[in-house]
Amino acid sequence: MNIQAEVSFYPLAQPDVNDCINKFCSVISNKGLSIVTNAISSVVSGDTANVMHTLSEAIDAVGQDSKFVLVCKISNACPVEHKENNQKL
Repeated sequence: MNIQAEVSFYPLAQPDVNDCINKFCSVISNKGLSIVTNAISSVVSGDTANVMHTLSEAIDAVGQDSKFVLVCKISNACPVEHKENNQKL
């Protein structure tokens, strides 16, 4: 089953929050999932197991060095339009 996870990641008490946010997003991007980054959230799309495992890895990657708040909404009812072949996931 494919899902979408809308993720808002908020580093706490960091001198440069962009580094922490970029590290979180790069873990997701390097796993081959679709990620669309907006001003205050990112939408991650893909197979349920892969999305959940990748989010866990991203949390582990940034959680070792910083405190954070992560807000995540997950849906299997939001179709994702695949831009290359106009296919809904």
